[in-house]
Amino acid sequence: MTIKMIAIDIDGTLNNDNHHITPAVKKAIQTAVQQGIKIVLCTGRPMPGVWPYLQDLNLQGRDDQYVISFNGGLAQTTNGQIEAHYTIDFDDYLDWELFARQANVHAHMETAEDIYTANQDISRYSIVETYLANMRLHYRSMDQINAMRNHITICKLMMLGDKEELDRVYQQIPARIQEKFHILRSEDFYIEYINKAASKGNALRNLGQRLGIQQNEIMALGNGGNDLSMIKYAGLGVAMGNSIPQVLDLADVVTADNNHDGVAAAINKYVLK
Repeated sequence: MTIKMIAIDIDGTLNNDNHHITPAVKKAIQTAVQQGIKIVLCTGRPMPGVWPYLQDLNLQGRDDQYVISFNGGLAQTTNGQIEAHYTIDFDDYLDWELFARQANVHAHMETAEDIYTANQDISRYSIVETYLANMRLHYRSMDQINAMRNHITICKLMMLGDKEELDRVYQQIPARIQEKFHILRSEDFYIEYINKAASKGNALRNLGQRLGIQQNEIMALGNGGNDLSMIKYAGLGVAMGNSIPQVLDLADVVTADNNHDGVAAAINKYVLK
């Protein structure tokens, strides 16, 4: 098997627990690029939250390297050329917002550049998300949000809270909401909702087809629930040593964890010439 494309999750995979890319991982990725391998950073983050990693890897502003953001909601080159875009209908957002209020859970929506919440008592987890995503956070009343409906593009919705709270909410998601969204438990304190057609796996498949890269020529590395679809799709699915049990069970192979250069170990073993 010759690998021509490497899809890499960011949080808990590309970066270590201090949110840094280790020198060994950086070297392995840059060597892969020099050998003509396509790198695809695949993440629930929006593009602004990916920029620091692209710059660290010297992958920014290129038309031959890629980012899949919003868990598959948006695929683009690192110079900003859109390859695919799966957004959320505003009326579906309103129905979801009603459920969030009925469930008494904090919630916000994300556009390509900003985060909006109708909860005046802003969640501390929304604050964390602004840091991770490198985005601005705005409070808007529902009347104000309704007035924006023709001027915003909704990429992702999130419910936020402590693990026990979201465990409860996750069990209460009504069928009508499940039918409208692809729902991901990316972290204990997040429940993410994206377009039904969007997933890391679907975006990776579509990107590979556009580039003429076969399924068995793709390696994907991840650790969380939002990585399952691309781990399943890739010809070689690699679980990080710090992965959740579902990823470990699904993957073809397991590498070291994100604090011990797991991405580098996999690239060096399975990809580099």
